[in-house]
Amino acid sequence: MHTISRDVVITGSGAAGLTLALDLARRNVPFLLIDKAPHPFVGSRGKGIQPRSQEVFEDLGVIDRLVAAGGEYPLQRRYTDGGPVDEPVVELVPPTAAEPYRIPLLVPQFLTERVLRARLAELGHAPHRDHELVGFGQDADGVTARIATPDGEIVVRARYLVGADGGSSFVRKALGIGFPGKTLGVRAIVADVLVDGVSPDFWHRWGERTDQISLCPLRGTEMFQIQGAIPFDVDVDLSAEGLTALLHERTGKADVVVRAVSWASVFEMNARLADAYRRDRVLLAGDAAHSHPPTGGQGLNTSVQDAYNLGWKLAAVLDGAPDSLLATYEEERRPVAEAVLGLSTKLLRETELRRGREVSQLDLGYPGSPLAVAGQVVTAGDRAPDAPVTGAGGLPTRLFSLFRGPHWTLLGHDVDAAEAPAPRRGLHVHTTGSRGDVVDSGGHFRSAYGLSSEQWVLVRPDGYVAAVVGSADLDVVETYLDGVGVR
Repeated sequence: MHTISRDVVITGSGAAGLTLALDLARRNVPFLLIDKAPHPFVGSRGKGIQPRSQEVFEDLGVIDRLVAAGGEYPLQRRYTDGGPVDEPVVELVPPTAAEPYRIPLLVPQFLTERVLRARLAELGHAPHRDHELVGFGQDADGVTARIATPDGEIVVRARYLVGADGGSSFVRKALGIGFPGKTLGVRAIVADVLVDGVSPDFWHRWGERTDQISLCPLRGTEMFQIQGAIPFDVDVDLSAEGLTALLHERTGKADVVVRAVSWASVFEMNARLADAYRRDRVLLAGDAAHSHPPTGGQGLNTSVQDAYNLGWKLAAVLDGAPDSLLATYEEERRPVAEAVLGLSTKLLRETELRRGREVSQLDLGYPGSPLAVAGQVVTAGDRAPDAPVTGAGGLPTRLFSLFRGPHWTLLGHDVDAAEAPAPRRGLHVHTTGSRGDVVDSGGHFRSAYGLSSEQWVLVRPDGYVAAVVGSADLDVVETYLDGVGVR
């Protein structure tokens, strides 16, 4: 039997698996990304990309491609007894210097994953399809995974295994990790269709609660997504004719006709959270760890941010950082999923479709994390804000541009650059003030971070504040970086 070695095996090539693969690829970590499906997922299930995920995708080098692939949410057109009412689905809030992305994008999941696969290909990698994890065991040094392939079974010896294999996760079940939660009493249909009789300029919605149905244009395609509640005791015809009949019944419009069905599913909504995200050298990410109702566009975004949190920690531990760093993955991400599950369930009960800042995920952070050291206006664990600045050479840039990449960033405000810590691999240092390489010409950096002169802020690779210290306490930063493997 053929045996190969990798540092990490990732099973599941959805949004979470692809994001983790991208982060490991840019860190030059040897990995194997597998998926038991022979072809990529073709549905639009997760179509909203929230502002915080847009920041993640900027760092991964794909945000402009995602914007080009999809677009902004259309107005909602509600059909009432008094006639159609047009209103925004999301709050139309202009960007700020600190928050350059404020409006969710509408990108069908299959297009999001296509963009991620293209970026992964640029880095020299691709998912191995028709490769199914059929068993694994672990010991103190690693994981032995058995994978069924079209050419026979192979064995992979890896340091870590990550199950990003969806709500019915084989990895989670094999580990015996519980997946408690509840069914939410809602059965729903979702389908991607070509349909005549409605304008692509609106998200059309008829009815309320149990008899509601909607048609949302899928940006970047000619299709619409049908969403609607379905009784538990009826069979659903998912053909073009069956969906047309359902639309006629719910809308009263005989001219709304489904011409073709690309993908369709009937499902019961659940809210579930894994009892643990890790068993020794095996970890869970994405839907394998949490199951969300689709309200508020939280599931895919939470999954992407799981992977973004996990990637740099896996790479650091593989490079010699203490195992305690990897323990912070569950400590940070599980409470976030728990909070987001509560929000998604709450939104499911509301009849109003319009969503505000609560779904943006910009305010989620890790203030109680063991990786949080200190803070003032921005607290350790908070999302690190963006800000426009000017390079010493005179060209405009942004903090997000300085953060972009797999490194840590140390920013000194109004400091003597000579006081900066000694260079070390994996750390970029920038300063304003005496002979600094950055000019805070508009005061946006100081304002966003609330820094006084002679203060420094350390930003993690995933864009969260790790520490805020004065020049006299830079030894704290030095010790911190030693502890997370940046030596």
